[in-house]
Amino acid sequence: MPIPTDGPGEVLVGLRGGSEVFAAWSARPIAVNARVVVTDTISARSVLVEPLPP
Repeated sequence: MPIPTDGPGEVLVGLRGGSEVFAAWSARPIAVNARVVVTDTISARSVLVEPLPP
């Protein structure tokens, strides 16, 4: 799911040998399948992300 500027999207985060879905927020829109960096946590299942630099 893409990440809009006005609401959450979803990201898969690699954890404990698998991956889990987290709600993700960003200051700018991020397209589907874009690689991101988690910059902070908001709650146990929500994170702040930024696009991965090239």
